[in-house]
Amino acid sequence: MSALAPVPRESRLHAVALPAAVVVGLLALLQLLSVTDVLPRSYAPPPTEVLAALGRLLTGPALWTDIGSTLVGWAVSLGIAVVLGTAVGMLLGSVRWVQWLLTPVIEFLRPIPSIALIPLVVLTIGGARDGAVFLAAYAAVWQMLVAAIYATGAVDPVARDTARAYNLSRVQTIRWLTLPAMLPGLVTGVRIASATALIITVTSEILLGGVPGLGQGLNLARSAGDLTRMYAYVVVIGIVGLAINTVLTVLARRVVGWQGARR
Repeated sequence: MSALAPVPRESRLHAVALPAAVVVGLLALLQLLSVTDVLPRSYAPPPTEVLAALGRLLTGPALWTDIGSTLVGWAVSLGIAVVLGTAVGMLLGSVRWVQWLLTPVIEFLRPIPSIALIPLVVLTIGGARDGAVFLAAYAAVWQMLVAAIYATGAVDPVARDTARAYNLSRVQTIRWLTLPAMLPGLVTGVRIASATALIITVTSEILLGGVPGLGQGLNLARSAGDLTRMYAYVVVIGIVGLAINTVLTVLARRVVGWQGARR
């Protein structure tokens, strides 16, 4: 079967039905363990109570405001990471002496967790949204940087020589040759960086003071001892992450569908 052939309807149904059955089974198990007090209700309230709290959140404006704030911070940080990581990655992947010069610096900075920079960020940028954006962009840029470096190597040397023979300018070569060849690798990098940016955005909202969003809503529910509301926020964060990944997957198939056989 061709890689671009449509997926049979039965396969699509199985892909949806099986995960849904697993989720329902896990919820039923958690419900049973909670009501029988195998899992203490003070730490693990029954899923039915969490879903009731989620329903109350969905009917109020606070949750949607938090979702919007988190998505704005996520989108800004991801955009910074994509632009910066792609530009620097293309430079490192195409100019060997620059890669030789900057690789030690990159390898020194990359293992540093962005959360470890919170004290420095609070002192320099502040604990508001700007600080959260910086932390998320810092964490996500490394995925884009590595993806761009390896994607630069996907350019066909014969095509590169052909572009040189036709005297294409550097801008034309990047526009018509380098970026199309890099696109599959960049799309993969965006999906990985997206998850990292969302995780650090929510974490920053929890740890930094005065940053509105899902993380702050979760933290406020925890501070108030409202476990059902706290777990409802956890569910919402998971749903937001799943929705973002689904959208990016659909877009990736549309953008690099012609690369289906390779991916």
